[in-house]
Amino acid sequence: MAPPTAIITGASSGIGLALTKYLMERGWAVIVADVNEPKEKLDNTLFIKTDVSSWDQQAAMFEQAYKWQGRLDFHAANAGIDDRDDIFNSISSDSTKPPRQPNMACLNINLYGPYYGIKLAAHYMSLDSTAAGKPRPGGKIVVTSSAAGLYPSPFAPQYSAAKHALVGLVRSLAPTSAVVNIKINAICPALVRTGLAPPGLLDNFTEEQFTPMSTMMRCFSELADFDNVADQDWVQKGKSGETVEGSLDQLMYHKPPGPAEEASYVNDKGLEAWAKIYFDRNKKFAEQDWLKGKM
Repeated sequence: MAPPTAIITGASSGIGLALTKYLMERGWAVIVADVNEPKEKLDNTLFIKTDVSSWDQQAAMFEQAYKWQGRLDFHAANAGIDDRDDIFNSISSDSTKPPRQPNMACLNINLYGPYYGIKLAAHYMSLDSTAAGKPRPGGKIVVTSSAAGLYPSPFAPQYSAAKHALVGLVRSLAPTSAVVNIKINAICPALVRTGLAPPGLLDNFTEEQFTPMSTMMRCFSELADFDNVADQDWVQKGKSGETVEGSLDQLMYHKPPGPAEEASYVNDKGLEAWAKIYFDRNKKFAEQDWLKGKM
């Protein structure tokens, strides 16, 4: 029998490292997926060097992770970086110097990376892992968005755009993920002392302005209920589609805005049609892609 198992991206530092230690203390096995190896020895963990912006690297990491313990219960899509490009502050008045192709690493890591991870986690969580002690297929996913995914952030527009997108992704995936016994949620850290910020930036804030790491662990714990993973109904009893902001010592749940009552497309028949037609069409796309891969 294997212990409950988690894959955490960006797990060698910051929130990811804190979460790794939090789970270790509770008897979990943790796959540390990061481009950098942890600076300290971590018991019952497996480090796999992974660039989350690469589908191939994430796919190989998930495959190796599943072989390690034979189960996957929880995935934290946590890896992220800040902006590497600028638009309006770098405009040139010289017509002979048009803009170069922008650096999209922030979007590739912060948006594509979590999407890849969610798709891979859904597969491995859905496998029959009873031989490893997992009660039933399914699992929980928590995506690290940001307070910048809730409010405008003019200093980091790429980062803010990616984090806003993650909130929308989680809210939109939650209804269909429940059908396969998977719950998905998002956390939105406020100002947390990590290595994400450029050098010197955090020196401009007082200690009272930082959200403690313990608040972020409370966010994860409320959404994932790590201590009760052995229960048959662990997933079913969990929250899904939630967006939780961790700020100072507060956990604030943000509800999605609803469409205006006068919106012409808001009716049961129309919404059912949207759901069915897109489900059928995108399933065909996925089957076609799978067949191409087999040729």
